[in-house]
Amino acid sequence: MDCVLEIKDEVNVRFKGVDASTRRKLTSAVEFFLPHAYYTPAYKLGRWNGMSSLCDVGGRTYFHLLDTLLPILLDAGYQVDIEDNRIPWDLDLTPVKEDTYSHITWPEKHRFAGEPIMLRDYQVEGINTFLKNPQALQVMATGAGKTIVTAALSERCQHLGRTIVIVPNKDLVVQTEADYLNMGLDVGVLYGDRKEYDRTHTICTWQSLEVLRKKTKAGEAPIDVDVFVDGVVCIMVDEVHKAKADVLFELLNGVFANVPIRWGLTGTLPEGDHEKLKLLASLGPVEGKLTSKELQDKGVLAQLEISVLQMQDIVRQFKNYQEELKWLTTDMDRLQAISQIINQYAKNGNTLVLIDRIATGDMFAEWNPDWEFVSGATKQTDRQEQYESISDSDNKVIVATYGVAAVGLNIPRIFNLIMIEPGKSYVRVIQSIGRGIRKAKDKDYVDVIDICGTTKYSKRHLTKRKKFYKEQEFPFTVTKVKY
Repeated sequence: MDCVLEIKDEVNVRFKGVDASTRRKLTSAVEFFLPHAYYTPAYKLGRWNGMSSLCDVGGRTYFHLLDTLLPILLDAGYQVDIEDNRIPWDLDLTPVKEDTYSHITWPEKHRFAGEPIMLRDYQVEGINTFLKNPQALQVMATGAGKTIVTAALSERCQHLGRTIVIVPNKDLVVQTEADYLNMGLDVGVLYGDRKEYDRTHTICTWQSLEVLRKKTKAGEAPIDVDVFVDGVVCIMVDEVHKAKADVLFELLNGVFANVPIRWGLTGTLPEGDHEKLKLLASLGPVEGKLTSKELQDKGVLAQLEISVLQMQDIVRQFKNYQEELKWLTTDMDRLQAISQIINQYAKNGNTLVLIDRIATGDMFAEWNPDWEFVSGATKQTDRQEQYESISDSDNKVIVATYGVAAVGLNIPRIFNLIMIEPGKSYVRVIQSIGRGIRKAKDKDYVDVIDICGTTKYSKRHLTKRKKFYKEQEFPFTVTKVKY
């Protein structure tokens, strides 16, 4: 029996001429359960089994899943003919060495300000691994210097065409742009009020790209998204675990489907198999992994110890997790006790406090006028000013929501990192800790404080986090706190 594998572009493929029974096997091979299904009416009523597949009944699937799917066709007796419609590319990418960028110096306020940029051995290895693998993911722990890696990769690609780098939030857009400018690269940004469409390299958020795509569809865009993407040879996603978002997944496999170089960097891969499969489908396989422990052993990251402070809450019943979390993050007596704990730690150096609810930050700010509270509502320039003030401040307290500060931000002079009810998300917890373990000239150690409670879900989530800490080889202690 013959069938055809049509390779439509860099990510999308389709099997044609395959019988229904075999197509069902293909669908099952890359099928997974969606955890959020538990909360949907369709699942609760038995109308949906909660499963989703990355190969539909029509045979449409993704190039990087072929290793799993082709053996099923061969076992079924099919001979596969290939119809390759990809644009041919000559991806000539020159490797880097430690001193490739030594003619450039590190910028002001950097730990090595004024010194020549010398790539570390693991950065050279990571960059060159990408250059050998035009579609790939790499796990690089927070603090590994992913921004300089990204800038180097853009520089290596610019003789072929334009590059686009997608970062998780506006703060990261600004930080990444600064490193690109320091490298002498022609860079623009796409977010909020700043929209630059004609630069060699563009730093943006996926939300800005989605807005451009929607405006193009409505005929309201200043430049059509297809025109913006024209000439792009490389798409990079920083903190790639965000690529599990359906919108970004659709952009990578739609608007950017013909982009041949597709790289993803992250400090943490998501736990769920379905999330990992989506990353594989849209960007490629994992080709390298560098852990926080390895970087600590190399002396690149600060050492840490996690102190779990378990507040001895009056045990009470809550209808659900949200009701419990609201109490944990807004009860006045509890938060005043936590405020006192924070002030004790702040005597020993700059402190970053991560919170779940804006209401928590408002209460802290009211009780502690000298603390700075930043959230999504704070102007990006004001947030950046607060982050930068850490570089020459002592005993400063910044309170920030997990949403704006838990991912990607480079704030080295944090001596105390306090996480209040961090939850059970592996990505959020490990990324949050990453805010504290960057080294500074006067810092090689950070205290990480995990504040939680004795209520039902808070205890369950702590059990999960203790597992994460053991996996990462982070030392921790648990202390019960009466208040």
